[in-house]
Amino acid sequence: MYKKFEMELAGRMLRVDVGRVAKQANGAALMHYGDTTVLSTATASEKPREGIDFFPLSVEYNERMYSVGKIPGGFNKREGKASENAVLTCRVIDRPMRPLFPKDYRNDVTLENLVLSVDQDCSPELTAMLGAAIATAISDIPFDGPTATTQVGLVDGELVFNPTAAQKEVSLMELTVASTRDKVIMIEAGAKEVPEDKMIEAIFAAHKMNQEVIAFIDTIVAECGREKHSYTSCAVPEELFAAIKELVPPADMEVAVFTDEKQVREANIRAIKDKLEEAFAENEEWMAVLDEAVYQYQKKTVRKMILKDHKRPDGRAIDEIRPLAAETDLIPRVHGSAMFTRGQTQICTLTTLAPLSEAQRIDGLEDAYTSKRYMHHYNFPSYSVGETRPSRGPGRREIGHGALAERALVPVLPDESEFPYAIRTVSETFESNGSTSQASICASSMSLMAAGVPIKAAVAGISAGLVTGDTDDDYLVLTDIQGLEDFFGDMDFKVAGTHKGITAIQMDIKIHGLTRPIIEEAIAATKKARTFILDEVMNKAIAEPRPEVGEFAPKIVQMKIDPQKIGDVVGQRGKTINAIIEQTGVKIDITDDGAISICGTDKAAMDEAQKIIAIIVTDFEAGQIFEGKVISIKDFGAFIEFAPGKEGMVHISKLSKERVNKVEDVLKLGQIVKVVCLGKDKMGRISFSMKDVAE
Repeated sequence: MYKKFEMELAGRMLRVDVGRVAKQANGAALMHYGDTTVLSTATASEKPREGIDFFPLSVEYNERMYSVGKIPGGFNKREGKASENAVLTCRVIDRPMRPLFPKDYRNDVTLENLVLSVDQDCSPELTAMLGAAIATAISDIPFDGPTATTQVGLVDGELVFNPTAAQKEVSLMELTVASTRDKVIMIEAGAKEVPEDKMIEAIFAAHKMNQEVIAFIDTIVAECGREKHSYTSCAVPEELFAAIKELVPPADMEVAVFTDEKQVREANIRAIKDKLEEAFAENEEWMAVLDEAVYQYQKKTVRKMILKDHKRPDGRAIDEIRPLAAETDLIPRVHGSAMFTRGQTQICTLTTLAPLSEAQRIDGLEDAYTSKRYMHHYNFPSYSVGETRPSRGPGRREIGHGALAERALVPVLPDESEFPYAIRTVSETFESNGSTSQASICASSMSLMAAGVPIKAAVAGISAGLVTGDTDDDYLVLTDIQGLEDFFGDMDFKVAGTHKGITAIQMDIKIHGLTRPIIEEAIAATKKARTFILDEVMNKAIAEPRPEVGEFAPKIVQMKIDPQKIGDVVGQRGKTINAIIEQTGVKIDITDDGAISICGTDKAAMDEAQKIIAIIVTDFEAGQIFEGKVISIKDFGAFIEFAPGKEGMVHISKLSKERVNKVEDVLKLGQIVKVVCLGKDKMGRISFSMKDVAE
């Protein structure tokens, strides 16, 4: 039965249609926020997937170009693989939802979000996040929701909720907060060095608004919600845990995991598994869940050691950072390079500079095509964790980590007018044992400075972890978590920023939300660690950006011309500008306002191109001297090309002070000569003289 629900949300109407479309899904909500329309559905398989030890949740966010009145580019004229924005949206929908499904649930679940229309003032990403939560909450799929999400901007010092497109353009903050009924469950932020206290204020202002949305969702669930279905639990039998503890006492497990060497720990666990597999070889039921049982045993051991004994697996203090190292210029010939090492996490970032014409062009759900001048890419090869698998290109994790580092660094980049380059940084993971995304931020900041990019301030990133007990006030926040603490802990709270403030946040948790004291303590811990990394490590490797770009980087000179003269420089069908490029070997970019960027590695060639353009756009006056090439010889004189597409004539009487019978007696094709401008003749052509140059 079709039902419609409405509420006002941040000054715009949010409408949810239930029972109108997609009735065969377990749950479906047709979402309308302003004129933005998204269909969100939740479906689940009837039976658990066999042979897995994880919850198989898939989240999709499908952008359709018809939603903004566009036809997709390319030969096929249909949407291809998911865009980077779609991948990042899937991740941000997944993160607050995943912890709220039962931990022993192994049925396949798919959350599908189809963007049908886009109102630029009403975020389709936010609409999809709300839709996914509603579709799941009203379905029969076990789910401890609902969740609600709010976006926050900072405009003229004031917090703005679910900002419009115009507000986003001037906002100092792009914050997304998801909440359960009483806790914050997900934070994603990009900011222009926003102070920590302002960020905390914004987080909990969003959390307060989320409670209004949850109350609205509760009314929908009360009228349309289906009874949750029963499912086959995949929990490990308690008898198996008891049997394992008899063979491997807790003290032995503590010894196995208490090491800073990942390979040593893995060898210890492998030995324990071999012992247990031999003991339980005849019990097929136990063998099927033995890996999960050992994982749970490790998890309980590590959590107990940290929370109760205040002992970390590598012996560090709770707020201690692993050993740090930083260096620059380790890779020759690239435009900039830096390596940052934190314990067994090691990232090398390479910087490439190019003309603005090489900025990334994005065909997305915006009113017009957009371009991205700064690109950060992150690679995570299998060797970095001592494994072997073929490389199949970046996955969602790699795309997400790259976008996080990019977001952290954009606020400190110089303006195009100050530094007219397209910039690409690539972070290569050499070794990984926790928080490589934050190490890539540190390495990228140093690499940019080494490349001569005049960034406004250095940026560092660090991650805080969490282990919780049975009550809200029984917890421990850890600084700089390694892989084991991430796997077995409850939180990965990544914060990047400068001395001045925060530039990016990404919070992943495995529990049902965080209280305000935990969030405040995590942000304070990351600020302390970030300050130490900046002052004691990064600044000692490179304290400020190099004064100019390196030897192998392209050089760019800029000049400004009258926009009315752009056509003269470009020429018919690009003939003039292409001739300049062919003659000098440089790259030339021209904007509609007459700004010209000349890019090359040979200064003489760049100067030549600049000189040619200056000649082309000059209003010719008598007395100006030019150097040109003879391109045509006639009985009455010769034509001289003094710039691509620009030519004038020297009459035979103006060739020499001596009498000239034939033009060929003085000139030949291709000869370079100096001429003086005499003005324009009756036909408007430029007239030159060779004999009057000296005068």
